[in-house]
Amino acid sequence: MTTSLITGATAGIGAAFARRLAAGGGSDGKGRGGRHDLVLVARDGVRLGDTAAELRERYGVGVEVLQADLATDDGICAVESRLRDPGRPAVDVLVNNAGFGNRGRFLDAPMSDELRMLTLHCEAVLRLTAAAAEGMRERGRGSVINVASVAAFMPRGTYAASKAWVVRFTEGAALDLRGSGIRFLALCPGFVRTEFHQRAGMDADRLPDWAWLDADKVVSAALRDLARGRVVSVPDARYKTAVALARHVPSRLFGALSTGAGRKYDPKP
Repeated sequence: MTTSLITGATAGIGAAFARRLAAGGGSDGKGRGGRHDLVLVARDGVRLGDTAAELRERYGVGVEVLQADLATDDGICAVESRLRDPGRPAVDVLVNNAGFGNRGRFLDAPMSDELRMLTLHCEAVLRLTAAAAEGMRERGRGSVINVASVAAFMPRGTYAASKAWVVRFTEGAALDLRGSGIRFLALCPGFVRTEFHQRAGMDADRLPDWAWLDADKVVSAALRDLARGRVVSVPDARYKTAVALARHVPSRLFGALSTGAGRKYDPKP
């Protein structure tokens, strides 16, 4: 049985990955590969337990839970230990999904919150990817999906910078470990209907309906791109266009536009 570990697994994109993999959607994007046993990681122990019970009952898979705050060293160490534990089922698919946003512009958020964001988005992704990839390389197979954002391609404060790091790190790991049997993917969705905005205190009500993406469809696109060997996945043609535009419009102009939009809508990773 394939085992997948998902961080931020109780809501949004993380929960969509858990459902898809438990249902037998596989990691090839075509519904093949059988059901996955799961290791779910999140901060809220009660929600973890409820999510695990629902997935076990609905899909008949094994589900471990690991309560951990990945913005702390103790939380990262706990998940690293699980990934490296020779006495537990090896993790074949790692989904680094946990993340959060801060409201406002640079210097509006407390520095402590900015540093927690960097720990979660960068240090945790680095350390957990390394811990998982060690065993995957030995076995000659495995997949790592790092959830970034279309914000990675736009000048938009610490959040965007941290997601840009995720994209570049994933690309570099894929290049360095080419031929190892490990597939890497940086997933860069736009606005997704999740709890992200509410938790960050952001008002996204004014965003038009056409701009929103469905979490399950985002996961389907990610798994298709992973199966095709792509390293960067931008779901939906609308956001592919936005990324292409961001690469060609002068950064000062696009930065002004994205900052103005971000005050209202701030994108979900």
